[in-house]
Amino acid sequence: MTKSEAKFWEVLENLYAGAEPEGKSGYINLIKQKREYFKEFVKPELEEYVQKRTKDFPEFREELYHKLYTFFLPYFSPTGGIFFVKSYIYYKQYERVYGEEDVKLFWKTKDLYYIKSDILIRSMEVRLEEEGITFYFDASEVEHKKNNEKRKLIYSFETIDQQGRIVLKVEYSEKGRETKEEEIVKSIKKKFKEEGKTQLAKDFKEEHLVKAINTFEKQTKVDYFIHKNPEHFLKEQFNLWLSQYFMAHEEVNLRSERINQLLALKDVAYRVIEVIARFEEEIKRLWEKPRLVFNSNYVISLDRIAKKEGGLEIISKILRHSGIEKQVKEWKELGMVEEDFNPKDIMLIGTLNPKWQFLPIDTRYFKDLEEEIISLFDLDEELDGLLIKSENWQALNSILPRFKEKVQTIYIDPPFNKEQDADYFYEVDYKDATWATMLENRIRLGRELLRDTGSIFVRCDYNGNMFVRLLMNEIFGEENFRNEIVVGRTKTALYIGTSPEKAGVGFKSLMVVYDNIYMYSKSDKFFNKFSEGIIEEQREAYWKDFKTFFDREYNRYELLGIIPEKGCSWMWRKEVAEEAVRNYQKYLEEYEKTGISLEEYWEKTDRKLNFIRKEGNTLKYWVPPFKRVSHNNWADLEGYGRNWNFPTENSEILLKRVIESTSNEGDLVMDFFLGSGTTTAVAHKLKRKWIGVEMGEHFYTVVLPRMKKVLFYDKSGISKEKDVKEKYNEKSAGGFFKYYELEQFEEILRNVEYSEKSGKEFYEEFLKNFKDYKFSQVDPFLFDKRLAKAVRVDGDDITVNFEELYPDKKVDITESIVNTLGISYKEAKNITKEKLMEFYRRVLLCL
Repeated sequence: MTKSEAKFWEVLENLYAGAEPEGKSGYINLIKQKREYFKEFVKPELEEYVQKRTKDFPEFREELYHKLYTFFLPYFSPTGGIFFVKSYIYYKQYERVYGEEDVKLFWKTKDLYYIKSDILIRSMEVRLEEEGITFYFDASEVEHKKNNEKRKLIYSFETIDQQGRIVLKVEYSEKGRETKEEEIVKSIKKKFKEEGKTQLAKDFKEEHLVKAINTFEKQTKVDYFIHKNPEHFLKEQFNLWLSQYFMAHEEVNLRSERINQLLALKDVAYRVIEVIARFEEEIKRLWEKPRLVFNSNYVISLDRIAKKEGGLEIISKILRHSGIEKQVKEWKELGMVEEDFNPKDIMLIGTLNPKWQFLPIDTRYFKDLEEEIISLFDLDEELDGLLIKSENWQALNSILPRFKEKVQTIYIDPPFNKEQDADYFYEVDYKDATWATMLENRIRLGRELLRDTGSIFVRCDYNGNMFVRLLMNEIFGEENFRNEIVVGRTKTALYIGTSPEKAGVGFKSLMVVYDNIYMYSKSDKFFNKFSEGIIEEQREAYWKDFKTFFDREYNRYELLGIIPEKGCSWMWRKEVAEEAVRNYQKYLEEYEKTGISLEEYWEKTDRKLNFIRKEGNTLKYWVPPFKRVSHNNWADLEGYGRNWNFPTENSEILLKRVIESTSNEGDLVMDFFLGSGTTTAVAHKLKRKWIGVEMGEHFYTVVLPRMKKVLFYDKSGISKEKDVKEKYNEKSAGGFFKYYELEQFEEILRNVEYSEKSGKEFYEEFLKNFKDYKFSQVDPFLFDKRLAKAVRVDGDDITVNFEELYPDKKVDITESIVNTLGISYKEAKNITKEKLMEFYRRVLLCL
């Protein structure tokens, strides 16, 4: 084997499999399986093919390997992903021509699935030369991120090793854990003293630790992608590359031998692409499969149970259940009951105490009663909402069969393309192409969920508005663009946390006090109330000062015995003002006779009149009631709220306008970047059905508690609005929703292994007794090693022990079936054998 050949195989393996980080994750396992696949299949297969294809001109092999290396280099990322990492224009070899796509939106990660961003963490030695101190950061046990949640690295002192290096253990933070620098410094000093290194102990400072950590954290941050059609992409790119190479380097009159060499190069390149793409298609298959539902529970207010036949008896069982102590503790933590609350007070004689009728029961505390509780209900009709803890693409893809074309309104406030994390609960430091792909993947699925009459609202700021408009045009069609809406941030946004006199000092640009919301419809059939010319309730009439602080001498005259002081004037000309005074006098005469209100009097006049009256030493003019006309300037609203201690909490008044404008009561509203839960909270208060998707741990600390409070009766936000009080108040709260987690891609990847043989044998065994179900032919080789234990085939019967797949989780089979097959709860309860096999085929075999 020549040096070029050996280098090619080494480089191709590293390019294809990606750089191998340390630690534990599904992707690290996947990289290991990729390397196994490369060594066992790719390299032997291709070596044999190269030998065969170049047997007539062996002297060409070294050039062939060099050219293959040259071509493949720009298309593999550090994670082994396939896309334009560095296009050939970067190397000045050719410029990509896109034909019809010249005039279409294009970005380099357009044809990919965005998975997550993470750091390629490796154990690393850091030497502080001036201080003469060496650190060793041990990253061998790091549990990598599952999705794109924001997590920071933390450090703890382990030891000082035989080489005199300070060994720090590297981990990702969980449950708010922080690096305790002072404790680390004390431990290091103590260890130095124990080893007799008193001077080092004396000189060592916290700044040395911080400096070393900063150096370590400069490791590469990468984006993980899966290509949607890797074989087509790479073959297209190779054809372009070969044609450009031919035009630039080959003579016009080629020898027949040279033509054969270049044809061999193409054949070998195509074979490389095909075997590489085969593995990528397997990964894509796993990414696109529906997810199992885990750890599901129901939250239901007591009144909903009490209204059902036998409901009071079940409530009595709940109150006698051992789980009531934990439930009462939760009610106290949520501020629903006092510390001295006695659950016996919930029941009166033969009925439910109205004071406590909306207390929410969480079935997590009463799992052995859960089936009895929910059997009272028609879940297909009576569930108000779903809360799903999951990365959102996986959630949308999993529930698509069930909710396709059923959602009326979608509102999302995705993480902004900021290139800085700030104090967010999720990653926001995207690069433009990555951010565009992340949004495109998810919004495209969102479109599939919308009804023909549906609308979607996407909130963004100046970091991304130029991308959002173009993306939305591509996904929904430019003809379905409805509005670019301006929404205010907060009333105090102008000051950016400073005192008014300091606002703007030292800044290089104007203050940003608004965001954009892009509204698109699914089609021209979209439903909205904007066409009625109203987006808010009627504003009440009121009296306003007639005096202004403008020095207009021609409007400084005596009226009802009052003359404005110098520097002020009246609002209107004298003749108009005097007529308004007469109008009010005529109204008072009418009022004495009939008791008519001023508003009624104004409505009945042939022409709308002005009124002025005297109040003490000033004059007031009457501002009549009016209805707000629809427009895209929503700066009158505060776009952000402050009730749930969440940095990007959307305000309820904003969501009220969005939801009321584009849906009716009973319609389904969705938010798949749920954040603090504003969309689902407002939807519930406005009597809509709802779905919320959130991946962060604040799902349990912010979103779920918030929705429980909404069921009990949440007095904050739009609950204070007059029109909302008519439908949602202390006497009409309550509700019923389900929450659960979904199986994640990371969990799947942790358990796959490459096997050309064992996987195939398993699938053949699985399939052979089910010919009648017309399963498609498969030749899988990424094999979930747990399936061999979990699945039992006995003749025409199949049983699956899901505890073998996820021993630490409770799989909700019914919900998984409903999502995957898009059927009702009723159908899932009485599922046919054929439908069950279809479920297993899609969820277990990923077909």
